[in-house]
Amino acid sequence: MKKIIELKNITKSFDGEVVLDHIDLDIYDNEFLTLLGPSGCGKTTTLRLIGGFETADEGDIIFMGENINNMPPHKRNVNTVFQRYALFPHLNVFENVAFPLREKRVPKAEVEQRVKEMLSMVALTGFEHRSVTSLSGGQQQRVAIARALISRPKVLLLDEPLAALDLKLRKDMQQELKNIQKAMGITFVFVTHDQEEALSMSDTVVVMSEGRIQQIGTPIDIYNEPKNAFVADFIGESNIVDGVMLEDRKVAFSGHVFDCVDSGFEKKEPVDVVVRPEDVDIVAEDKGMLKGVVTSVTFLGVHYEIIVDINGFKWMIQTTDFVDVDEHIGLFIEPEAIHIMKKSEYSGMFGDYSSFSNELDELSDAESESEE
Repeated sequence: MKKIIELKNITKSFDGEVVLDHIDLDIYDNEFLTLLGPSGCGKTTTLRLIGGFETADEGDIIFMGENINNMPPHKRNVNTVFQRYALFPHLNVFENVAFPLREKRVPKAEVEQRVKEMLSMVALTGFEHRSVTSLSGGQQQRVAIARALISRPKVLLLDEPLAALDLKLRKDMQQELKNIQKAMGITFVFVTHDQEEALSMSDTVVVMSEGRIQQIGTPIDIYNEPKNAFVADFIGESNIVDGVMLEDRKVAFSGHVFDCVDSGFEKKEPVDVVVRPEDVDIVAEDKGMLKGVVTSVTFLGVHYEIIVDINGFKWMIQTTDFVDVDEHIGLFIEPEAIHIMKKSEYSGMFGDYSSFSNELDELSDAESESEE
């Protein structure tokens, strides 16, 4: 695949606060790339820089080999779908979608044909004469997407376009957007803070925090091989504990020595150890590699979410097996379920599920005492 956009050493500040801190990113032709991170991480600013709505303080934006730092938005071969769809309420569906072509004085017959094609693409055939104000949120979003795509941009930027939709409609639109992207054969750059959305839709996920890119990879790589504690915690649930790499494929944590599949660390190097909740098996206490006491059990339909206290550290386990609160259990962990990460600035900040159990009760007790 060929590169279509290159961000080189991009820095951006607002009112003296650094929002993007020397980021580098390559975006490829016909790629569905998602910028993922919490509020304030810099993902929307990155999108706005690509679209030309903001200017970088430092660095270069290269579009198909050309520096576009000073090119205005309307001259970039890029269109944007915003969270607020910005449709024209006085125009019907057909005229909303046709608007970019009307502005370019495209011949009437071509306008008719291209609008018809786009409405078919977004499953709105037959809605041509409807008022956009009479449409549902999902239908309005389809109109916005059709309008953004009708001028055939090389890149479509989408700034949290599904955030206002209810859960079922959002899931439907996730699949539709992916299908549209494949059918059109253009690059989508999608912004979201929803991890599941990013994993289900993307070819490439860019995880951001505090103005910096933490990791770039496929959804499977990001989930199974997180680079640091922030990524491990942000992408799904994770138990993250302090460990020591004794030698290649052998790690000690939580008072036990485990076989693992990682290598390349220094002997006795302190590390962060990640174990996903679904990768832990509950066994009899005397057969467990680790032993703990169940402090909380929550039924979530498909599985139970169980919090286990192991030497004061609260682990989360997701299982279809029921155990009860205060039960003493053992945990069994396969070598392939253990992922080793280098220590980072995020070490010690994530991975303990104390807030799922008695910590909130203690806060409630403290509040009650203060009221008395």
